Amino acid sequence: MYGSTILVALLGASSTVFAAPTWPQVKELTNSVGLDAVSEYFNLLAQKVDAAKILSSAPTCDMSKAQLPTLSTNPLPTPEAGLVLKHVAVGRGTQNYTCTGDANAAPTLVGAVATLFNASCVAASYPDLLHTLPKMALQFDLPYSASTEEKMGPTNLLVSGKHYFTNTTTPFFNLDTTRQQIGEAPCSKLNSSNAPSDAPKGRNGESAVAWLRLGANKDATGNLQQVYRVMTAGGSSPATCQGQPASFQVQYAAEYWFFASP
Repeated sequence: MYGSTILVALLGASSTVFAAPTWPQVKELTNSVGLDAVSEYFNLLAQKVDAAKILSSAPTCDMSKAQLPTLSTNPLPTPEAGLVLKHVAVGRGTQNYTCTGDANAAPTLVGAVATLFNASCVAASYPDLLHTLPKMALQFDLPYSASTEEKMGPTNLLVSGKHYFTNTTTPFFNLDTTRQQIGEAPCSKLNSSNAPSDAPKGRNGESAVAWLRLGANKDATGNLQQVYRVMTAGGSSPATCQGQPASFQVQYAAEYWFFASP
């Protein structure tokens, strides 16, 4: 019976975006893809609960057991030697793009905004359940405030931080909240790999954005050194600016893995 306790907890583009991130609003479930994603999550969750009922003790939140997802082709480099996993979050927000007026040009990525939800213990104990969360999260509305008491969709995963850009090339992660002080990390992109061809698409059929390895800049706190964006869902822009406004957002979700020096 103890093993089910942690599972029950799971039930329950202009430059102004850099100065004052706006937390995105999304729609209610509207299609079979969304329903399938939610069904997959709850079916797997039910299996875990049934299996956990026979355990003599609850799973422990041992971060050393969590394994960073890898790609079968063109994988990202592994974390540098000596780094340890400090936090895992599911990010839910938007990728932000602009168009300059040339209808044949590709939209320009100018940043992203996302709320980060604490999934560290899920990553440590139930990795297969973790990997259903980005696709499922993409189907649900988010709060505007990013309050630490807000929860992700139908889960009880609480906010552990927020992600935005301080300029067009610097992704920033703030993991300091009233609940926990993990650190802050302005980052630079080190490596990028295309998401798998079968990665979850966005609500309007958008392809999944790339997987990334980011390096924390010297101003990072909490000993944060590297950040991985993996298991992405949605977020890619259309191929050209044809029919697009000067600035627009595309919904996405992803797992973020934070590595730190001991």
